[in-house]
Amino acid sequence: MTTAFVLSGGASLGAVQVGMLQALNDAGVAPDLLVGSSVGAINAAWIAAHPEPEGVEALAEIWRGLRRTTVFPASPLLGAVAMLGRRNHLVSPDGLVALLEQHLPFRRLEETRTPLHVVATDLLTGRAVLLSKGAAIPALMASAAIPAVFPPVRIGGRDLIDGGVADYAPVSQAVALGADRIFVLPAAHACEMASPPRSVLAMALHSLNLMIESRLTADVERLHDEVEVHVLPHPCPLAVSPADFSHGGELIRRARLTVRRGLAGSERRIAGPRSVL
Repeated sequence: MTTAFVLSGGASLGAVQVGMLQALNDAGVAPDLLVGSSVGAINAAWIAAHPEPEGVEALAEIWRGLRRTTVFPASPLLGAVAMLGRRNHLVSPDGLVALLEQHLPFRRLEETRTPLHVVATDLLTGRAVLLSKGAAIPALMASAAIPAVFPPVRIGGRDLIDGGVADYAPVSQAVALGADRIFVLPAAHACEMASPPRSVLAMALHSLNLMIESRLTADVERLHDEVEVHVLPHPCPLAVSPADFSHGGELIRRARLTVRRGLAGSERRIAGPRSVL
């Protein structure tokens, strides 16, 4: 049986995937391959290079130290230029590129210890593009290129944007790669916000998450007769904006506890063709 971990997008809410990974480690569940989209691609890249439990703990430390200015550095000038129609993005990608250059221990996707596959979206056709070979940082930046927030990334003659636009949680990609047991780690959206997002960035991220999350349910329903699919629960209520990186430790802790409870009695729960733990 080939086990895949599928990690979705979700910006700062990607921290919940770290807690999920901890809980899967606690239960002795390991992937044979990883498929990621957007922030899930970045988390998957780290785990693909550091599959041991210590690797997950190191990823948790990175997340606990993140702040919004690290990933989304403010630039009023760039924002103003974008609003005037002279740029196609609001935020410089330099912060995220620097973060990847600092922490990523490999340069090409095919160099990871566990096979890694990254999903992006072709800007012109809207179709999902699976990246399994080639330069790692451009591929990850393409997968995480949130429309209007980060600029598209040109790879192989195509302009690529956030993989979540075409494939929020790329379950079908994992099936095509040969997986017959799939654990989906959804970063999810804020499921109990007291008020609408106030900033342009927060509104863009929240709206994208709302728009594409329903595709996960559709994919699982479509494939449930073919493969064993388990959608891990995310912690709710959750009132954290996907643009707020100051709650990483809290999200990791809550997600680990939530998934641990879901995996309790796992022999019964993960024996069938489909479950939402």
